[in-house]
Amino acid sequence: MTDRSPAAHLLDRDPVVVAAGAGLFADALTAQAVPVTRVDWRPPLPGTADDLARVLADPRREQANRTAVDRMLASTAQLVDVRPAREALGLETGQFLHAGPPVDWERASGPLQGALVGAMLFEGLADTPEEAEQRLAGGSVELAPCHHHSAVGPMAGVVSPSMWMFELEDTVHGTRTWCSLNEGLGKVLRYGAFGPEVIKRLHWMSAVLGPLLGTAVRAHGPVDVRAIISQMIQMGDEGHNRNRAGTLMLLRELLAEMIESGAPAGDVAEAVRFVSGNDHFFLNLVMPACKLALDAGRDVPGSTLVVAMARNGTDFGIQVSGTGDRWFTGPAQVPHGLYLGAYGPDDANPDIGDSAITETAGIGGFAMAAAPAIVRFVGGEVQDALDATRRMYEITLAENPAYQVPVLDFRGTPTGIDVTKVVRTGVLPQINTGIAGRVAGTGQVGAGLVTPPAECFTEALGALAQDAPPLG
Repeated sequence: MTDRSPAAHLLDRDPVVVAAGAGLFADALTAQAVPVTRVDWRPPLPGTADDLARVLADPRREQANRTAVDRMLASTAQLVDVRPAREALGLETGQFLHAGPPVDWERASGPLQGALVGAMLFEGLADTPEEAEQRLAGGSVELAPCHHHSAVGPMAGVVSPSMWMFELEDTVHGTRTWCSLNEGLGKVLRYGAFGPEVIKRLHWMSAVLGPLLGTAVRAHGPVDVRAIISQMIQMGDEGHNRNRAGTLMLLRELLAEMIESGAPAGDVAEAVRFVSGNDHFFLNLVMPACKLALDAGRDVPGSTLVVAMARNGTDFGIQVSGTGDRWFTGPAQVPHGLYLGAYGPDDANPDIGDSAITETAGIGGFAMAAAPAIVRFVGGEVQDALDATRRMYEITLAENPAYQVPVLDFRGTPTGIDVTKVVRTGVLPQINTGIAGRVAGTGQVGAGLVTPPAECFTEALGALAQDAPPLG
C-alpha cells in the first residue's frame, strides 16, 4: 500500500460513520461515544429499479412537477350553487355515478350494490329492493365513475339525477366540480343502506334541504371554501373524518340567507338542525375543493404528481398528471380502526369512496397532526397523528402555505404525492376513512386508517417509464 492510497490515511482523523437500515450497529457505536449519522434509507419497491431510473432521468420531470404543483396551489374553490344532478351534470333517468375507478354490477362491492339499490328506489325505478337488484343485474342502467363527470362522491358515491349537488368553481382555471349533499352517519345511502328511513331522508334533502341551500348560496354570493378549509385546519379539523369547525363556519356563512329565503320557518329550523348536527356535512365541500386543485395539475407531460386516489370497494385506483385519465388499480384494503357496537373486522368491506381526494390534495390523513383528536374516531394515539403527517413529507413535492399545521410551527401540509417518492421509499399515503359493512344494506360499521396497495404506484411508474425518453 503506497502513501498515495486514500486508505493509507484512513485513521489519520476521527472516523465518520453513516448508518442505514437496522439500528443495532449505530446504537453500539453511539454507546462508545462515536458520532453516527443515521440515514433512513430503504430500497425501492421490488422490481422497480429500471423503471425508476428511467423516470428519474426524464428531463421533463422536474419542470413538469413544478408546473403541475404550481397550478394546484394556485387554484381556488368557490361554492357558487346547489342544484339537482339532472341539471348540473346532465344525468338522465337510469344513469348513476359511483365512487372509484370503473366497475360493473357483478364486481361491485356490497355497499356499492346497496347504494345503487337505494338510488333505484329513490328514483322510483323499482318498487322493492329485489326488483331493483334484478334490474341492476340485467344491465338496464348506466354506471360511470364520479371522476369521469368532474364530480366526487363519498363512500359508495352514488349519484342519481334527482339528488342535489354542491357546485364549486375554480376562478383561476375556469373549472367546476360537484358533490352530493352529506346525509350524516350510520344507516345512510353512501354506506350502502337502503331502508325506508334512508329513502325518506333523501326525499327530504331533495325537496327541502337542497332548494333551501341553493337559494341561500345564490343570495349570499360565492362562498370561499378554500378559506374555510384553511381556518378549520387551525381549529382542529383535518378535512376528511373531522369537519366540525368547517361545518359550523359554513352554517355561519349561510344562516342569514336561509332565514331570509322565504321558506317556511319550520323547514329552515329543520335544515339548520340537520346541518349543525352533522359534523361531516362540510366534507362534501372539502372533496370537490380538493378535486378542483388536483384537476388543475392534470395532463402535464412528464409529471409524476398523483391527481386522484379513489376506491369503489373492490378496486383502489390512482391517476397521475403525466398519464392522462388512465387508472392504475390494485385490490382495495380493509381499514384498521374502531368499530361500532358489536361490529368487527369480519363485518368490514374493503376501503371505498372518492374521499381520498382529500389526502391526494394534502389534508385528511396528511394533516392528522393538525387534528390529534381524530384518533378518538379512527384509532391510535396522538403521537400516531403527528408521525403520520411527518411521514407524508417524505413522499410529497411541496408544502401548501394555505393549509398550515400549528403544532408543526405552522408548516404547510405535505402536498402533491409523487409516484417516484412512493416507490423509492416504500412509504404509502395515509388515508383516514369510514368503514362500510360488507353486506349490502348494513350501513356504517366503523372508521379507521388504510393505505393504497403498492401496485397502484408501481404500475403508474411503469407507464411513466414507457412514456419517458430512452436512457442515454
